[in-house]
Amino acid sequence: MNTNREKAVLRPGAQADLPRLVTIYNHYVVNTHVTFDVDGFTVESRSRWFEAFAETGPYRLLVAEIAGHVVGYASSSQFKPKPAYSTSVETSIYLDPQDRGRGIGQQLYGGLIDLLQQESSVHRAYGGVALPNPESVALHERLGFRRVATYHEVGFKLGRYWDVSWYEKDVA
Repeated sequence: MNTNREKAVLRPGAQADLPRLVTIYNHYVVNTHVTFDVDGFTVESRSRWFEAFAETGPYRLLVAEIAGHVVGYASSSQFKPKPAYSTSVETSIYLDPQDRGRGIGQQLYGGLIDLLQQESSVHRAYGGVALPNPESVALHERLGFRRVATYHEVGFKLGRYWDVSWYEKDVA
């Protein structure tokens, strides 16, 4: 883990970023419990996910670049499909494993939260953290999220059950 603090350039995700975003995400799908997807994606199969984002509104995709290289992304997406949930979003963040510990996560996730706070249509942001994941818990807490629930043994992956804690932030 690199401990150098470096300022990342944050920008909306672009179609050309999709291969890199798939590579970053697939690392977590295949090697970790932090996402409950179990099979890796192709660029083609991840295209529909990408198309759900816009440069304005509640559903955003923000990427972090260092020296022109995408090192991670944060996103906000539909929390639940029922209309009454429309003012809530689910947030997530994924970094290239080699770029963790450099302060990029706080810049990136903080940048996403800043964008959401400018959106009058968003009231609450929710982040799910598959446990254990002390780095993600600390990131959520540093950015003002508070733990509101823990679902016990809610996901089965890599031969065992995992708990998920849910974090909430008022962004209105």
